[in-house]
Amino acid sequence: MWLGTMQDDVVEALLRAAAGRLVLLYLPTYSPWLNPIEMLWRHLRRVVTHCELFETMTALHQPVQDFFARCNHGEYDVRAVIGANP
Repeated sequence: MWLGTMQDDVVEALLRAAAGRLVLLYLPTYSPWLNPIEMLWRHLRRVVTHCELFETMTALHQPVQDFFARCNHGEYDVRAVIGANP
C-alpha cells in the first residue's frame, strides 16, 4: 500500500471518530493572510531584513535570533502581529 493512501485512511478514520466535534475549514490553495505564521514571517522581514543586505547566512542568524528573543520577552505582542485577539 502506498504510504499516502495509508495516511489518508488514518486521517479519514480520525475525522469520522470526531464527527460533530471537529469542523474542517478548507483554505484556498494560496492564502497567506489566513495563516498566522505568515504574518509573523512578514513582521520578521520588516524588522530584520527590510533594506538590509547580509553577506552570509551567519550574519543573518544573529538578528533573527535577537528578533525571536524579543518576541519571547514580550517586546512584540505576537498575538497582535498574527492577528489573534489578545
